[in-house]
Amino acid sequence: MNVLAIVGSPRLNGNTNYLVDQALQEAMKLGVQTEKIVLSEYKISPCLGHQNCSEFDSCLQKDDGMLILRKFCEADGLILATPVYYFDVTAWMKIFIDRNCFLFQHGIKAKSRAVGMIVVAGGAGIEAALRTLNMLVTASITSLAKERRFIVTGYATGPGDVKNNSSLVDEAINLGRKITQSLRE
Repeated sequence: MNVLAIVGSPRLNGNTNYLVDQALQEAMKLGVQTEKIVLSEYKISPCLGHQNCSEFDSCLQKDDGMLILRKFCEADGLILATPVYYFDVTAWMKIFIDRNCFLFQHGIKAKSRAVGMIVVAGGAGIEAALRTLNMLVTASITSLAKERRFIVTGYATGPGDVKNNSSLVDEAINLGRKITQSLRE
């Protein structure tokens, strides 16, 4: 069993990455293999929008996008995490979401059996970011029941703020536990 986290925050020591690390550490403690992809550390270009992806064996973009999409499709469990930047997911997460067009055009669905979503905001935008992530999950994963979607949201205005929010940290740890339990069922 493996859980893959895809993180839209460029801040490696930021609030979103911290919560993802808590969830992944819990999953590891419970015997699950984990991996974290921080999108800003990869070369992933925006979708070209040519709408004829189905004619090609691989995406025309020569970057890390297909590597990330392959891992996304193969993961037993997923964590999608993003801070809110200007009322929705970050640009890195949006690029990843748009690049899923290649999978859609080829009828390829991810096999994940449980998904966690972590969204951290300084103000407005949590609902919009969750809607965006849920739409990706609905479009990209074969028949994922709502009870196998686990959500953690919270507010933080400065770097490291979540470390002082023990209930939010506990929710992230619990998310790692729930995903693991769900994969074992």
